Formats: sequence, structure tokens, C-alpha cells
Amino acid sequence: MTRVLFVCIENSNRSQIAQAFATIHGDGQVQAYSAGSRPSGRVNPKAIAAMQELGYDLSVHASKSLDEVKEYAPFDAVVTMGCGDACPWMPAKTHIDWQIPDPRDMAPQDFNQVRDLISNKVKELLGK
Repeated sequence: MTRVLFVCIENSNRSQIAQAFATIHGDGQVQAYSAGSRPSGRVNPKAIAAMQELGYDLSVHASKSLDEVKEYAPFDAVVTMGCGDACPWMPAKTHIDWQIPDPRDMAPQDFNQVRDLISNKVKELLGK
């Protein structure tokens, strides 16, 4: 079982979506987690709506801090979403940084483009 952690600052958009896609594309072989360096405490309704369009219920996710997921370390991979220095180190076999724009304030069409970019990057990560 592959264990992957996706990290962004608020854990309300990018990392939540990446966790969802790792679950979707992982075919039961991936344990996916997400967390934030400064979690907002909620999943963005825009992210929930964007994933609902694909049949995934992101409303069951919760915005979490890195402290809340450190018990699952070490990870096979920790993927940061372009938050740079705001993302502290977590034990993992590999660390990857994806430069993904923060879709928080984007219009739905642009938000969905970021969602689809994340889907493609997750597929690439998983070798799909």
C-alpha cells in the first residue's frame, strides 16, 4: 500500500482535491492524506462543488493540520502544492513540489482547470 501526503497552506482546496484524486485513481492501493501548514478549518465550497461534478463527495473531508497526520508518517511521498517555505518537512521517501496556482478565489471554470491539472499530476505520480 502506497502512502501519500498532499500539503498546502490552508488544506481547503488543492491538497484536498489531490487526496480525493489519489483515492479515485489509486485503485485501492493508495492511502492518501492531506494537511495544511495553516489549515483554514474548512474545505472550500468551490472545491466541494468542483469534485461533486465528478461524483466525489469532498464534503466528508476535513481541513487538518500537519500535526493531525504526522502519526501516519513516514510517507512514500509528500507532495507540496507550491506553498514553498510555508510547508515544513515531513518524513517521506521522496518530497515533490508541484507549482499549482491557488484556485481559492477563481471563477468556477478556472477552478475546474486547476482541479483537472491536479488530477493529471496525481495520475502521473501514480503511474496511471
